[in-house]
Amino acid sequence: MANNNFNRLKLKAEEVRAACPEKSCPYENTLKIPPLEGIVGQNRAARSLEFGLKIKKTGFNIYVSGIPGTGRTTSVVAAVAELAGSQPVPDDWCYVYNFEDPDRPRSLRFSPGLGRMFQKDIDNLIEELKIEVPRAFEGKEYEEERNRIMQAFQAERQKVYAGLEKKAEQAGFNLKQTATGLLFLPIVDGKTLTEPEYEKLGGTEKEFYRKKQEKLDGKISEMMRQVRQREKEDRTRIQDLDRETGNFITKNHLEELRQKYRDLPEVTGHLERVGRELVEHIHDFLEKDEAEILPGLKMASQKNQFQRYRVNLLVDNSQTKGAPVIKEGNPTYFNLIGRQESRSQFGSFVTDFTMIKAGALHRANGGYLILQANDLFNQYFSWQALKRCLKNNTIQIEDLAEEFHLISTPSMRPEPIPISIKIIIVGNAHVYQLLFAYDEDFPKFFKVKADFDYRLNRDQEGVRQYAAFISRHCRENNLLPFHRSAIARVVEYGSRLAEDQQKLTSRFREVADMLQEADYWARQENKEVVTAADVLRATEEKVYRSSRIEERIREMIKDGQILLDDRGAVVGQVNGLAVIFLGDYLFGRPSRITARTFVGKEGILDIERETKLGGQIHTKGILILSGFLGQRYAHTEPLTLSASICFEQSYDEVEGDSASSAELYALLSSLAERPIKQGIAVTGSVNQKGEVQPIGGVNEKVEGFFEVCKIKGFTGEQGVLIPRSNVKNLMLKEEAVKAIAAGKFHIWAVTSIDEGIEILTGVPAGEQRPNGTFPANSINGLVVKRLVKLNAYYTESQKPARRKKRKK
Repeated sequence: MANNNFNRLKLKAEEVRAACPEKSCPYENTLKIPPLEGIVGQNRAARSLEFGLKIKKTGFNIYVSGIPGTGRTTSVVAAVAELAGSQPVPDDWCYVYNFEDPDRPRSLRFSPGLGRMFQKDIDNLIEELKIEVPRAFEGKEYEEERNRIMQAFQAERQKVYAGLEKKAEQAGFNLKQTATGLLFLPIVDGKTLTEPEYEKLGGTEKEFYRKKQEKLDGKISEMMRQVRQREKEDRTRIQDLDRETGNFITKNHLEELRQKYRDLPEVTGHLERVGRELVEHIHDFLEKDEAEILPGLKMASQKNQFQRYRVNLLVDNSQTKGAPVIKEGNPTYFNLIGRQESRSQFGSFVTDFTMIKAGALHRANGGYLILQANDLFNQYFSWQALKRCLKNNTIQIEDLAEEFHLISTPSMRPEPIPISIKIIIVGNAHVYQLLFAYDEDFPKFFKVKADFDYRLNRDQEGVRQYAAFISRHCRENNLLPFHRSAIARVVEYGSRLAEDQQKLTSRFREVADMLQEADYWARQENKEVVTAADVLRATEEKVYRSSRIEERIREMIKDGQILLDDRGAVVGQVNGLAVIFLGDYLFGRPSRITARTFVGKEGILDIERETKLGGQIHTKGILILSGFLGQRYAHTEPLTLSASICFEQSYDEVEGDSASSAELYALLSSLAERPIKQGIAVTGSVNQKGEVQPIGGVNEKVEGFFEVCKIKGFTGEQGVLIPRSNVKNLMLKEEAVKAIAAGKFHIWAVTSIDEGIEILTGVPAGEQRPNGTFPANSINGLVVKRLVKLNAYYTESQKPARRKKRKK
């Protein structure tokens, strides 16, 4: 029975690698193959994308899920660009000065291209007024009218002043005008006293003149009030004249603009406000370009005075074709929402509405915004700001520092801009699941999931798409054409990456890297076409660049520093297989697993767990062994057993249950006292029923033991025991396939522990009889026999302790 299983379960060479025949490609090389169009083998994701992009309802934004390298971003950009090209161009947006509330700039909406035109029109208006206003105010008509008003005022003023002088003279005073006002000096004997002479007068005389002056003060005050009133009226007349002049200059320009933008009420309303401000501040156009605020320190004056009339073109779609597609690679808060910049002025920072800058949401408004999940969630405040925009359907530019100021400081709050946008976040499945579970807003705003698979079917259509992808990549990157033999090799490489004979990987970034490396090696040999040999060379060179540690471990095994037997047979010892990950490279490493059984009732002691070198899944695998032993051997008697299991010379954490079948084989060998062939390594997990379950990394594990056997020398009896369900995952390298075909190396595929133990020991496992017993010389029968002995030894060892206890 054991010998039958030994040969029956052995795999043939054609079963361990699914070769791709060259004839599967009908073309000689990629020059004749039409390049790929669209997404490769992602029908589910493509349909989800199409649905998400075309539905216009609120909240149907898209989360694109998948592992990196599957073409997620490339596919999304291509699909979005194709759809966006047929959609209308969104409007322009501008910010303008708010004359009623300067801290809240107004937003204006324009048809595509009109925003830039309006900005230019306003700039032209200011430049024209800079020329026309000084010309008008320096003109003859303005000067004559202004002089007339001023002369009339001066004449009135002189008349009033003459009347004052006459009244003062009649009262015996001489009226003198000084910088501080009017001064009354007494006249004595026809002579006006000077101030020093007046001071020399006696108190009686001074009192006399003071009373006389008080009689004049009332009349003088009334006459001066009339002068001031006339001066105020004349100043008003001049201001009215300036307004009339300013209105005359600006009304034609503004009327022309109002007619041009008459279909935009908000714009014409702003022009009305601009017109009023221009008339009120018409003298700004007459000031110098620079004002001296301190000796030797000048500051531009006109630029700031005219700034409030300018237009800040926030979003310009004049050159946009279709709906915008924006990829934001650094989605910080400010890059998403926009920012208010500032400039240094006299030791402080100042800002105004012209320094408001658009964010990615502004530029993508009316179109599509593509974000990477890792970039988005690694930025503080960005996700919350994005959700706030989606909730309010507006973009509100705010100073982020306001949230952290202890003291409120003045800042601008620009008018929010309505938003209509489709957001696509590209990330992995783990981030999607976390967001869906812990962020209550996420399901509201991202209702469409486009899930990119990392594999596609290796059928005729799949191979055709792979060939078309190779053709496109060669054309886009100026690579040499690939011969059909090279295409077949790349297909096999795709199956190896997918770890499935019936699948191909959709991680096209890795496939593209292989294409470029194969092209390099072909060019090194001055070839005109890339062949299968170049793809093989590229694969080998890629492994060689990363395999230093793997080769060092093999050297230590060969030198005996790492103890590992590949021949002979040992009781309670088996070669297990693990996979070591080094970031860009993974390889299989054989490890010696030993099991020891002895009298006791502590059960199975996992040395890895006790030393905190065993992971949770590995611990679960050990506990499953206890369940298997109890289910099979403890039907009538308790399982009285102490055992220890150890990964020898293992100093790192052991995780996973792929060695649980190997641990069980070592345990059964120790109990049955039958040796295990050391030339056969084992991988596979096991359940409590004794069924061998599939594991990952089967190719690396098999090849890892194959390389050890190669450096120590093939005996013809070496090989690996794998789960039957992993056969479809085998895509071994050709060297191993040739060794299997030559009978130097073997692979056995098993479905149960019984099949495996027969191959490892050469002894039948033994089927359970109806009465619950096993054949005496079978592995199971020997295990039962040993367990009965262990139970008896333990029971006998406890008798003295029980007697002593009864005496007490």
